[in-house]
Amino acid sequence: MTNPVKINFTTKQLTSGNVQVKFYVLDSRKSIYGYLLVDSGLSEQQIREEIEMRLKSQTRMDLLRFTFKNQWKDDHQFFLYSA
Repeated sequence: MTNPVKINFTTKQLTSGNVQVKFYVLDSRKSIYGYLLVDSGLSEQQIREEIEMRLKSQTRMDLLRFTFKNQWKDDHQFFLYSA
């Protein structure tokens, strides 16, 4: 059984109507933080699920970055950094 990822985040309403989410992953071996751009009107649970989904897909897609397959695409609404 896997433990759910512990994520803290803050939101900021942008003039475009979108919401900028700054998040911190607390349960990882190394410090990870990032930004996500979402539509306004999402609940905290929906934002948390979106972050978790993108974290899972990010680790899979990193391996495809170094191949010549066209399946890998940049996600310009999700930025992930390690501190």
